[in-house]
Amino acid sequence: MSKAILVALIAMTLAATLDPKPAMAASLGAYEVFGVENDDMLKMRAGPGTGYKVILGLPNGTVLRVHSCQQTGSTRWCRVSLKGARGLKGHVSWAYLRKM
Repeated sequence: MSKAILVALIAMTLAATLDPKPAMAASLGAYEVFGVENDDMLKMRAGPGTGYKVILGLPNGTVLRVHSCQQTGSTRWCRVSLKGARGLKGHVSWAYLRKM
C-alpha cells in the first residue's frame, strides 16, 4: 500500500473518531430559564465559561432558542439567542434551561 493511501486512511479514521463538533443539546429549539434564585438572574456570557464577559442577566421564564451546546470543564454551556431578539446571542449554563 502506498504511503499516500495509508496517510489518507489514517486521516479518515481519526476524523471519524475525533469529532470536533460540540455536543448538541438533546433537542434544539425553545427553552426557558428556570431554577435561578428569585433574587438572581442567569448570566448570558460572551463565551462558554465564567471567565467571559456577562452580556445580560436573564430571569426565570425568559424564552431562549438553543443553537448548540458544548462541555467546558464540568459545565455544559449552550449557545443561545433571545426569542424576542434573535440578534442577541451568547452562552448560558445548560443546568438552568428547561425544554418548552
